[in-house]
Amino acid sequence: MAERIIYIEDDGSLSIISPCLNETNPVTGNNFTAEEVAKKDVPSGKKYKIVDETDIPYNEREFRGAWTCDESILTDGTGEGE
Repeated sequence: MAERIIYIEDDGSLSIISPCLNETNPVTGNNFTAEEVAKKDVPSGKKYKIVDETDIPYNEREFRGAWTCDESILTDGTGEGE
């Protein structure tokens, strides 16, 4: 399962992160997990959700600026990034 991280920007737009899970975490020596990527890459204070890539309507890319999600589903954590 390929995972994506979604969160809502200050302007209300939906952001999607495609984590590179082949990158080594210098603290643990293991590859980063999606949760670790979300913590470090989602801006501080932003709620996020890790979803399967099949949940994202990639076949409708021309309308991706209109993609939305309800903030109530962003329940996996809160970003600590900058």
